[in-house]
Amino acid sequence: MSATEPQRQSELRAAQDKARALFEDIVAAGLIAPGRTESEVERDIFLLAKSKYGVKRHWHKRVIRSGPNTMTVYREEPPDLIIAEDDIVYVDIGPVFGAWEADFGRTFVVGDNPVKLKLRDDLPEMFKVGRGHFDSNDTLTGAELFNFMQRQAADRGWSFGGEIAGHIVGEFPHTKIPGEENSFVIAPENPGRLRDPDALGQVRHWILEVHLIDPSRTFGGFYEELITV
Repeated sequence: MSATEPQRQSELRAAQDKARALFEDIVAAGLIAPGRTESEVERDIFLLAKSKYGVKRHWHKRVIRSGPNTMTVYREEPPDLIIAEDDIVYVDIGPVFGAWEADFGRTFVVGDNPVKLKLRDDLPEMFKVGRGHFDSNDTLTGAELFNFMQRQAADRGWSFGGEIAGHIVGEFPHTKIPGEENSFVIAPENPGRLRDPDALGQVRHWILEVHLIDPSRTFGGFYEELITV
């Protein structure tokens, strides 16, 4: 029997809470530090998620990007960099807890560069504004929310670096849900209303992604989590 909508919301919220706790453990363990390669951080996050939370699978690859790599998007495969003394790093993970997907992203600053710190701090603020826009507009489309996030980035002096501004998550694997691929993302190519049900008649649960790029085009940052629970 498929889960009821209240059960789906509860499970997705619990999965996100565990992902947030995992990020707290990443910080506490000092995994993001100068002199470490991105691949070393990725390996240790995988081991930590497995040993402490029993995570056996991730619905997408673990993405750790530092320095100029923070300007790249998910589908790109940049070279493995070493985290510098004065650096910025973003982490994007998609662990599966039981049968439920999480997707969580945060940005960390190594050092005290004021511009990097400002970008890091603007990410959650932009997320809140984007979530508020979603909450206040029942007919909002994927294209409209993407364009809104682009404007918000420009108003703060940044560029919006993402090709999309989010996507759905749900029971693993959500990628098997029937329907047009464009209807699964917050992007210019999606004219559909985000609150419309999916092809199975279920509520679609959305991740909002904020990817900002500095005007110097030397670094960026990333932030994501659910906006529907």
